[in-house]
Amino acid sequence: MRPTRQTVLLALGLLVVAGLAVTLGETALSAAQYRDALTRPGSPAAEILWSLRAPRVCVAALVGAALGLSGAVMQGLLRNPLAEPGVLGVSAGGGLGAATAIAFGLSALPGAVQFAALGGALAAGGLVVLAAARFREPETLILMGVALSAFGGALTALVFNFSPSPVTTAEVMAWLMGSVANRDWSDALWAAPAMLAGLGLCLYARPGLLMMTLGEETAALSGLPMARLRAAAVAGAALLTGAAVAISGVIGFVGLAAPHLVRGGARNDPAAILAPSALAGAMLLVGADLVARILPTEVELRLGVVTALFGAPLFAAIAWRAARSWRG
Repeated sequence: MRPTRQTVLLALGLLVVAGLAVTLGETALSAAQYRDALTRPGSPAAEILWSLRAPRVCVAALVGAALGLSGAVMQGLLRNPLAEPGVLGVSAGGGLGAATAIAFGLSALPGAVQFAALGGALAAGGLVVLAAARFREPETLILMGVALSAFGGALTALVFNFSPSPVTTAEVMAWLMGSVANRDWSDALWAAPAMLAGLGLCLYARPGLLMMTLGEETAALSGLPMARLRAAAVAGAALLTGAAVAISGVIGFVGLAAPHLVRGGARNDPAAILAPSALAGAMLLVGADLVARILPTEVELRLGVVTALFGAPLFAAIAWRAARSWRG
């Protein structure tokens, strides 16, 4: 399948899934109520559709697109099918920032937890950028990311350990499990500038991703500023992931799954899968959030739990296939 055709099909698929997510929910609406929602802005049906469901779907699509795009960038940069935003420790840094803000009682201040999460993610991303400038080997960068992720997890566990109350502990745990429930249009607008900046950096680094597939030596001889492109790729992925963590909490495996779902259609070109990966990530997360909402459970499933349930087996399958290829 041609990449352009694949992108168009994914865009149509996203529209279909988003339409289902807006129309389906715990409160069933009749045809007359849908008509009211479209024609009477102040009606109860309009409030449900445009003030509750639509912004939630929009935030889920933004977060999924950001994670899918950053996953495609990291897999192309590191030439590793198991790479995803969390592997560089950016998600852990964002989670640590949010947990620290909540533990210090800052959650009552508007935007404080989000700023703390974005700050933590950017701090972790800054360390990764410094490592990318110092070490060219992708394996070294992965190991640095794993170490950073483990350290972020340890510090978050320390926050849990000294949590001032069970309520604070529950609040931190809820954030770390990820969700887009109760998000509104302001959350989408809040994350948009950071996501746009991350998108710009990723597009700037796009030529370097294709060159990296030819090897370090060939890339160095290409005349492209590879060190600058590599740093831009990491910084762009960090911004996208940080903004996603800031508005939704920690949601894993979307950055891993989305590039794999579209890689065959893009003929394994890491530069060509950026747009399809973003669309696939958005579609995955909107669909996962819809599943979390409509499952008949007493307590609504957290979005991060749903993505982990399908992402963890996929991760194992990819690792199994990679191990078999390494043996060969």
